[in-house]
Amino acid sequence: MQWIKAPFIIFQIIMIYSSFSFSCSEDGAKGIVPENDLWVGTETKNQNDMTEDSFNGLIDKVINVYKPIFQSEGGRLKVERKWSSGKVNAFASRSFGVWKISMYGGLARHKDITNDAFTLVVCHEVGHHLGGAPKKTRSAGRGGIRKRWATNEGQADYWATSKCLRRVWRGEDHKKILEKLDIPESVKLKCSEQFSTQEELLLCQRSSMAGLSTAQLFHSLRELPKPLSFETSDTAVVNSHFHGHPMPQCRLDTYFQGALCILSELEDVDQSDALVGNCNRIQGEILGVRPLCWFKPDK
Repeated sequence: MQWIKAPFIIFQIIMIYSSFSFSCSEDGAKGIVPENDLWVGTETKNQNDMTEDSFNGLIDKVINVYKPIFQSEGGRLKVERKWSSGKVNAFASRSFGVWKISMYGGLARHKDITNDAFTLVVCHEVGHHLGGAPKKTRSAGRGGIRKRWATNEGQADYWATSKCLRRVWRGEDHKKILEKLDIPESVKLKCSEQFSTQEELLLCQRSSMAGLSTAQLFHSLRELPKPLSFETSDTAVVNSHFHGHPMPQCRLDTYFQGALCILSELEDVDQSDALVGNCNRIQGEILGVRPLCWFKPDK
């Protein structure tokens, strides 16, 4: 009977669409780095000091801060902790009110990733959900553009250092961690130009160095010959917001500028207005602004 078949067909279509929604990531299925076949399994000789306990502990540190904020925004947070997977990536996705981030052990174990860099990656994935505009876009037909739910890659990077790491690390012994690092003089100088209190100054340096470690991963995966540098910025200038993965130097610039933004981490961003809660050229800021290699100011 035809009237019985129709609802059954509709049910099948709904089930197929539901499966697709759960398996597909609107922030870009390629994750924080472009798709790659690199694998760093649990059996691999230790490349850094990451352990399963520290993997989970660093995720918990970020989630404990942001879980109430997810709830206030109407999202049910789910965290996938894939320590045993050697995949070198991390993802964010949404399906039927579940806001998910997926963290992989392969990325955490990569030689370029420090504990602070891994925390930055967790912040980046949270940033796809909470990091505000600019949002990723897609074609809506007839030349139209539709905004997606996901904060784009550059803004998620910027939000990670300008907002998330400051919330998560506030009150920690930054000096003890920084003593083990060789901090470039340019980082010390620019952070001191922006901040006068000791903790703000150290947070700026620590976030910048976490950005260097994370950007080094992208640099290694692309096998680029030119080394990353805080002194030599990416000179590219986009004609419109670039929503994909910026080049590694551009991403380092973004992490550094986020660390230099003088606005409080408690000053919220906006999901539609890219100016709100961020440092902007139009407001007279010179340091701490989003790089032109991915961000196009409105004016």
